[in-house]
Amino acid sequence: MGAWAGIFLVTLAAYGPAVHGGFVWDDDGHVTKPALQTLHGLWRIWFEIGATQQYYPVLHSAFWVEHRLWGDAAVGYHLVNIFLHATAACLFGLALSRLLAGRRALPLFAALIFALHPVCVESVAWISEQKNTLSAVFYLLSALAYLNFDRTRKAPVYFLALGLFALALLSKSVTATLPAALLVILWWKRGMLSWKHDIAPLLPWFAIGIASGLLTAWVERRYIGAHGAAFELSLLERGLLAGRVIWFYLAKLLWPANLIFTYPRWTVSAGIAWQYLFPLAAVALLAALWSIRRRTRGPLAGMLFFVGSLFPALGFFNVYPFVFSYVADHFQYLASLGIIGLAAAAFQNSKFEIRNFFALAILCILGTLTWRQCRNYRSEQILYETTLQKNPDSWMAHNNLGKVLFAHGRSAEAMKHYARAVAIMPTDAEAYNNMGIVLADAGRLPEAIAQYETALEIERDRPEVLNNEGTALVRSGRLPDAISRYEEALRLEPDYFVAEDNLGAALDAADRLREAVAHYERALQLHPDFPEAENHLGNALHRLGKIPEAGAHYERALRLKPDFPEARNNLGNIRREMGNLPEAIAEYQEALRLKPDYVESLLNLAGTYVASGRNREAAAQYEAALRLQPGNPGIRNNLGCVLAQLDRLSEAKAQFEAALRINPDDTEARANLARIDAIQQDSNER
Repeated sequence: MGAWAGIFLVTLAAYGPAVHGGFVWDDDGHVTKPALQTLHGLWRIWFEIGATQQYYPVLHSAFWVEHRLWGDAAVGYHLVNIFLHATAACLFGLALSRLLAGRRALPLFAALIFALHPVCVESVAWISEQKNTLSAVFYLLSALAYLNFDRTRKAPVYFLALGLFALALLSKSVTATLPAALLVILWWKRGMLSWKHDIAPLLPWFAIGIASGLLTAWVERRYIGAHGAAFELSLLERGLLAGRVIWFYLAKLLWPANLIFTYPRWTVSAGIAWQYLFPLAAVALLAALWSIRRRTRGPLAGMLFFVGSLFPALGFFNVYPFVFSYVADHFQYLASLGIIGLAAAAFQNSKFEIRNFFALAILCILGTLTWRQCRNYRSEQILYETTLQKNPDSWMAHNNLGKVLFAHGRSAEAMKHYARAVAIMPTDAEAYNNMGIVLADAGRLPEAIAQYETALEIERDRPEVLNNEGTALVRSGRLPDAISRYEEALRLEPDYFVAEDNLGAALDAADRLREAVAHYERALQLHPDFPEAENHLGNALHRLGKIPEAGAHYERALRLKPDFPEARNNLGNIRREMGNLPEAIAEYQEALRLKPDYVESLLNLAGTYVASGRNREAAAQYEAALRLQPGNPGIRNNLGCVLAQLDRLSEAKAQFEAALRINPDDTEARANLARIDAIQQDSNER
């Protein structure tokens, strides 16, 4: 028992560098979205296809529970993945010990190889691939239960195994290969298969597995985008691809060097003669193993398990990652069990005397490689930079690295990576969208809109691009066009709470306040912890004259986000209108502590000081605002009025004159200046 418990410890040690890594690539599409974090959201995970990125309700229910426990803290998800991987390794060892009665060392050795093999890093260190580790646990539990049924033929055990198989499928449909794997195992044990005893009990499993696979293929095409030119391969070319994929994964298992998050995407063509060598060699290998089956069935069984488990990822079915590469380490997570078991058996059956020393050396090497590979997952930036070192033409890595750099304020570098991405892949709509974001951030709105339009010409059904273009159109004053973009984004993705909030803001700017309120409320229904929407809703209600209701929403925004200067300023306005000047002053002061250059709050605080008879303090606030906006005639005029109240007439006159130099048509400043002149003239006459 201690040895099996040790698997958890060595797995945790090997995966240590990944524990404190953050979210990468599509993790945000798997960790539970705000609209699904309620009990109703859990219902939608199960009964609404499209609510989650893929229809894997057991997986997304697990994410739902995890989000309840630790929210968006990535460390929790990493620890769960490591625990599930170690559990799968133990179950793999337990299954081998059941099949190899009396062979204690071999199952433990095989389990440790699986736990420490670096090809598993992508499945364990990448949070999205909890679908692999979780489904593997159910897959192996189901296999163990079925092997028990095969021995006892008890109906409850059969249905337990079937239930576990269903849980595996609902975590990841690649586990549909389990019934075929079980037949391979039964053939290996007995040397033959009986229709009644072996095949018939698994027919329902095949039916359920095929249905699950077809559903996943449909979801991949309908909701994820696994269609188009990138997937246009003939049946012959798919066969050529399958042969190459088999040898690629086999090579990575036996010699795990140069593992990459995204491998180069091969060119597959029926007109390239050497590509036929891969499937021919695979067929030759299987034929050779078949020829020795009477002496030993193990090698053929291991290879059949490997190829059969890889079948969903061999290229005969479209899966979205084929856009980037036809191979990925996480595709062979389950399949590797066949080769690992075979290799462990071959090693343990060898006769050399220092076998145990070499076994320990192999495990140490694998653990070290895994530890080193995990270091790539310490941050998104490291992951994409290391990917580009080995695969410089990975347009996906260029695009994602650009997003990371932009988030760190390195816009020029981000643009270079986006440009490189579209140079490699001119149909990369996301890269055009990201270029639009950088340009919009720099205030280059016409150029940003042009990039968004290019992205939409490539893929019209991208709600995030429509939302981003809508925001650029609002800033350009094109409110009707912006509203249209937001509405289209919401038609494509009804749960897009950011677009709901933005649509509300656009309607608000168009003085369609009641419609704006409805969209703000919808955004908060989708994402209750959305302080920006609370603030926007407060603004709309304030303009509708609903002062107490507006104040309640500002307070809610500040409970969610205490360091929210705009909400502080707005709550200050409510307090002032309700006659509570001391509290209004306190809110403005806090807003300015959070955002010292917040001119609007400086002016509001100054005005409240004036209303409180604190003109000296008001003058100080106007002067601070004027340092930020020296060309603002309104601030100069207000400062002049306060200075006049303080009998600092010469200074007041200078401010009114400056206001008129900036805006000669400022009638208020002209009237104030005339009043100062009259006061001074009257004083002189006396």
